[in-house]
Amino acid sequence: MTDTEQAPPAAPVIPTKAEQLAMDCASALGALLTSPPKVSYGEVTLSVGVDDVVTTLKILRDGSGLNFVQLVDLTAVDYPERLVRFEVVYHLLSLSRNARVRVCAPVAEDGVAPSAIDAYPAANWFEREVFDMFGIPFTDHPDLRRILTDYGFEGHPLRKDFPMTGHVEVRYDMELRRVVYEPVKLTQDFRSFDFMSPWEGAPYILPGDEKAPAPKA
Repeated sequence: MTDTEQAPPAAPVIPTKAEQLAMDCASALGALLTSPPKVSYGEVTLSVGVDDVVTTLKILRDGSGLNFVQLVDLTAVDYPERLVRFEVVYHLLSLSRNARVRVCAPVAEDGVAPSAIDAYPAANWFEREVFDMFGIPFTDHPDLRRILTDYGFEGHPLRKDFPMTGHVEVRYDMELRRVVYEPVKLTQDFRSFDFMSPWEGAPYILPGDEKAPAPKA
């Protein structure tokens, strides 16, 4: 190539659908975002402060060109090793854009989250599930009660420090003719495992082996 020849112009970089959505959300939310939007596996994740959740949801619902009119799911994640233990997660769907976005907000173990019912009425039962499973209360919720576990249930099953066996067991008592709750009792006599391959055989005599004929020399 001579000095008089010019290099061809570089091809313009065209953002992907998810990248364009991330830019549109960042433009609409501005300072509400606590970190830049993340794009991973074609999905957009937005991080906001817990006090700004409802404002964020309303902007995503009513913002020009966004139209995230449907709350698909509301859940939480438990990170016991973090200083702010929980993260409430909202999954939104825009039918006009055929796109989804995830909104995450950190909540402390003794903290609360604002109810999103004003923005999405479908959040009612979702928030009751999060309260039941994780113990995260939602302010201004009209009926914040357990929804999946029984009356008087102890603890929150999806917390990572919840015991795998639970605290109580339920059975029907034929004498009392009603359901009774009792502390969990696990019989340990037959819970000894050697984790050996069944093809190798155990190095000790199993019950009944003494009846087998002795191997020939």
